[in-house]
Amino acid sequence: MGVSGPIRVVVAKPGLDGHDRGAKVIARALRDAGMEVIYTGLHQTPEQIVDTAIQEDADAIGLSILSGAHNTLFAKVLELLKEREADDIKVFGGGIIPEDDIAPLKTLGVAEIFTPGTTTTDVVAWVRANVRELAV
Repeated sequence: MGVSGPIRVVVAKPGLDGHDRGAKVIARALRDAGMEVIYTGLHQTPEQIVDTAIQEDADAIGLSILSGAHNTLFAKVLELLKEREADDIKVFGGGIIPEDDIAPLKTLGVAEIFTPGTTTTDVVAWVRANVRELAV
């Protein structure tokens, strides 16, 4: 990609879900691994998340969704990224997402879904391997 510096990840909690412990754990793990993390806080709209990712020149967006609205929220974020010509920003996520919904979400364009029990080491390794190389 020709981009230098640390990987920049926006970690977001879309919708009405108010449980952000997992998002904060992931944000800290990514930060501790040398990435720049922008945590948006609770109750973000897809528009706010995409605006933040573009303004912050993010390489990826990590969505934490526990509310059951994952199909709608992932789709809207991906749609907005495409509309804003920013669909080079990878979208990944995690939370309470039924196994049957994972393949359709990936077909839609979600790069990866992490389910409960995934280690922070696995998330960090995936981001490093799939977003872009960390500058040395």
